[in-house]
Amino acid sequence: MRIRQFALVGATTALLAATAACGGSTSSSAGTSGDQIKPVSVTIDGVGAVDTDTKLAKKVPAEVRDRGSLTVATNAPYQPFIDFKVEGKTDEFKGLDYDLFQAASARLGLKATFSQQPFDGLVPGLQAGKYDAIAGGITDKKERQQVATFVDYSASGTGFLVATGNPLAVKSVADLCGRKVAVQKASNQAKNLAAYAKESCAGKPVEVKEYPENPQAVQALIAGNVDAVAATKVNLVDTAASLSGKAELVEDASAPNGWLASPNGFGFLKANKELAEAYRAAVQSLIDDGTYDKILARWKQTPIAVKQATIDQAID
Repeated sequence: MRIRQFALVGATTALLAATAACGGSTSSSAGTSGDQIKPVSVTIDGVGAVDTDTKLAKKVPAEVRDRGSLTVATNAPYQPFIDFKVEGKTDEFKGLDYDLFQAASARLGLKATFSQQPFDGLVPGLQAGKYDAIAGGITDKKERQQVATFVDYSASGTGFLVATGNPLAVKSVADLCGRKVAVQKASNQAKNLAAYAKESCAGKPVEVKEYPENPQAVQALIAGNVDAVAATKVNLVDTAASLSGKAELVEDASAPNGWLASPNGFGFLKANKELAEAYRAAVQSLIDDGTYDKILARWKQTPIAVKQATIDQAID
């Protein structure tokens, strides 16, 4: 999964301004006017209807609950997480993040409106209070937590593609010591494998071979020039499916989401932790009742599934 670069400019000042602009969006959910829950129902294609859970809806801050809606900034296209529903029409969306956020919002009695924004404007806009949340295949990173609180709904790390039949019996990253491994140039995989080899492959270094693009790394495997390809696991799922009979994805039971899996999350203003916690509880309810699995399956992203929705679990 791509780790897009955010501009974290003037975080402290902007956070203060955003808190004021939101009109007290961090207020307690115990407000009298906010006790009235208006049920919301959405139908997710291929999944079914998702309805409001009154108990969960009471976790939403009163100001947001009274409003009954919130805005979500995104940057499409970034399939399968976010994309335009119709090419050229930038106000209608589809994708894993879109479906999951809509479902979680309905569970909380809220309606979510997505808005296309420049990617480098997502965090500054969140800081300025222009919208309530950001979504669209965003990796939860500690640096980003200076500004946002993340509801982590999936995790994606490095996967390994090998020749069909796995002739070298690669079961985990440890089996790559002494092997030739293709990666995309300047990728996290190149950096992480080099570090791993230095620390854990004494006398049997990993020979990391960098290619301009991932498809070229895959072709090197097919041609027999390397022993494996290391890339983001979620992207290798479709690659392996398209190369049936030629290549397969290594399944490591100790790292089901991939090696060094990082969480992906929905971002909320750091000052709005109550709202983030409400969404964490809503996502967990979708995990518990199976809706979450159906949404991930619809977008062929079962390998990034988690059993627990969490808050701010970045690994770096």
